[in-house]
Amino acid sequence: MHWSIKTFEELSTQELYNIMTERINIFVVEQECPYPELDGKDIDAYHLVAQSEDGAIMAYARIFQSGSYYEQASIGRVIVNENYRGQGLGKQLMRKAIHFVLHDLHETEIKIQAQHYLENFYQSFGFLSVSEVYIHDLIPHLDMLYTYCQNKEKDYE
Repeated sequence: MHWSIKTFEELSTQELYNIMTERINIFVVEQECPYPELDGKDIDAYHLVAQSEDGAIMAYARIFQSGSYYEQASIGRVIVNENYRGQGLGKQLMRKAIHFVLHDLHETEIKIQAQHYLENFYQSFGFLSVSEVYIHDLIPHLDMLYTYCQNKEKDYE
């Protein structure tokens, strides 16, 4: 397995194609949610990817600096390929994403728009719910916020 984080411009055409394919397979096909997956925001994002030796996308998230998506930094489009679930990749992905936001982007707050059924998962990293549950793209979501000053003792790598 190989982890990388790249800007949109640094992604190869094949990497971008594989990422988009996996995101559509999960968010549109698996979750049966027809919505415009290509939202024009990938250009401003950092793309955190775990790939297998043959180039398959194992896990992925996109990351935004503050002011690019929300007032705070943001992590979104968090996915783990169904063939690799149950191996702790989602936890590794979130630890790496949080570490990048805190240590490379030097941000102190991270806002996410989480699917409601994953609330406990994100709480395990220190995210707190900051909204009521609402429907977004036919799926229950809620906004969650991570604040560094409340989670200083956690050292994400």
